[in-house]
Amino acid sequence: MYSEQGQHEKAESSYRELLRLDPDNVIPYNSLTNTYLALQRFDEARRTIQQARARNLESDLLHNALYALAFLTSDSPAMAEQERWFASQPDYENEGLSLASDTESYSGRLGKARELSQRSVDSAIHADNKEAGAIWQENAALREATFGNAEEAKRAAAEALKLAPQSEGVKGEAGLAFAMAGDAARAESLARDLDQRFPLDTQMQSLWLPGIQALLALDRKNPAGALNALQAAAPSVELGSIEFVNNGSCLYSTYIRGEAYLAAGKGKEAGDEFQKILDHSGIVWNCWTGALARLGVARANALQARISEGADAEAARVRSLAAYQDFLALWKDADPDIPILNEAKAEYAKLQ
Repeated sequence: MYSEQGQHEKAESSYRELLRLDPDNVIPYNSLTNTYLALQRFDEARRTIQQARARNLESDLLHNALYALAFLTSDSPAMAEQERWFASQPDYENEGLSLASDTESYSGRLGKARELSQRSVDSAIHADNKEAGAIWQENAALREATFGNAEEAKRAAAEALKLAPQSEGVKGEAGLAFAMAGDAARAESLARDLDQRFPLDTQMQSLWLPGIQALLALDRKNPAGALNALQAAAPSVELGSIEFVNNGSCLYSTYIRGEAYLAAGKGKEAGDEFQKILDHSGIVWNCWTGALARLGVARANALQARISEGADAEAARVRSLAAYQDFLALWKDADPDIPILNEAKAEYAKLQ
């Protein structure tokens, strides 16, 4: 409960006590490792994994965490090692393929990401886990929507719903994907259903539904309404762990709030939201929000440059240029036809 509400320090204390009481159970090692990742304490996360292995304990979640640590330290051989482990496990192969897909999309290699996502869905179905396959497909739908491929996003979201039509997680992600892709009717329908089915679910009421409503408001060119909808997302809950995904969380509410502040003409506030994503890499891992937060920082500073004067305007312009360069360097090998990439290149050229 502490983890899901973003109270990771309290979660750590509980998990450590569980580990003391039951040191031969892999569950507290899994949970404590992810808690240390969420707290940006990567060395302690690695030591916890080593302690589990010293007792001959293994789990897919420990390998997820090892992949995350490798990604966060840009250790490609270590990432490949974990991908090989997942490939050797029929029940968990889909998780490894989904992780690899997210890594490809993080650097803008969307074609490769699509291929890996489809393989992850097929592998999950083969392992008789349609819900996992649907989650991986909704992940793909969300990134397609935010990258600017609305029709592909709607297609993927609809297909995922067919795989697991009653899944809370699948419907929550589908609602976000449809709203982000501009399909208000389907997003609103899903939101009504989720609100009726889960009126007391903290994350549903504080994260998923406010996110959907905020995106719908942005689609109506109403950034004030979007920001008002997101007030339900308490700061601690916003950093809470999502139990059905590979990483801790993509921090969708934080990203959407940053977009709303941009639309409202509030550059500093937008920059603070996108920077929050960058500051919590141990939660976000290789989710696309971690990549596009760099572009968000660039856009926020560009906005600041436009509304400021004199030295303040020039300082903001310099910060914006640096952030655009950071994003474009990350996406140097990206597929050239991604709409948001071409938008970023045009914005950067105009700023110079």
